[in-house]
Amino acid sequence: MNLLEMFTKGGLLMYPILLCSLIAVVIVVERFLVLRKAQIDAGQFMMRLRSVLQKGDILAGINFCAKTNAPIANLMRRGLSKYPEGDERVREAIENAGKEEVYHLERGLGILASIAGVAPLLGFLGTVTGMIGAFQMIQQLSGVVNPSDLAAGIWEALLTTAFGLIVGIPAYAFYNYFVSRVQRAVFEMESASEEFLDLVRSGKLEDSAEPSKTPAGSMEHEEFFHKKS
Repeated sequence: MNLLEMFTKGGLLMYPILLCSLIAVVIVVERFLVLRKAQIDAGQFMMRLRSVLQKGDILAGINFCAKTNAPIANLMRRGLSKYPEGDERVREAIENAGKEEVYHLERGLGILASIAGVAPLLGFLGTVTGMIGAFQMIQQLSGVVNPSDLAAGIWEALLTTAFGLIVGIPAYAFYNYFVSRVQRAVFEMESASEEFLDLVRSGKLEDSAEPSKTPAGSMEHEEFFHKKS
């Protein structure tokens, strides 16, 4: 008996389990791609960003962050864009950007967790309904039944539990894996944000960003520092 025949013999509840498996596969693949793109060397990135900012060019720091499509880079870019407005605005911008990045990193994980719990329950429900049918047959035959008559109905009822567990166990494992990856990304964002805010509060960034160091003839840089002053 092949997999398709086993699926058809499992009953109607096999279709919701199949739907759960398809949704779980889509979420797992999508989260893998998102988290892989978000993974960078935070220490190296902050070191390179600091070297850019020490040259006194805030706009170059913003452009540097814009070239990296990662949560840490987005936080630093948002913070640098609010630098002329003061330390408090920088902190607020980083906090708001951090909330957005965490939301994007965790998107879909709640559905994956639900599938990890719902798929086995659907399987148990299919087994229970199948067992009810088997006991109804016993009642109809006044208890005079051959065990072979019930065996087919019982193992078919157990198919839903097997398929539900096949879907639920990997979904739960992937959920825990993604949660650990998100927690690590959040920790790196918090560390990078604290390092950047310390740099802003210490005044080193402001000292290094003197208007005299802007390239001559650059109207964009002159307007930036004029706004800052």
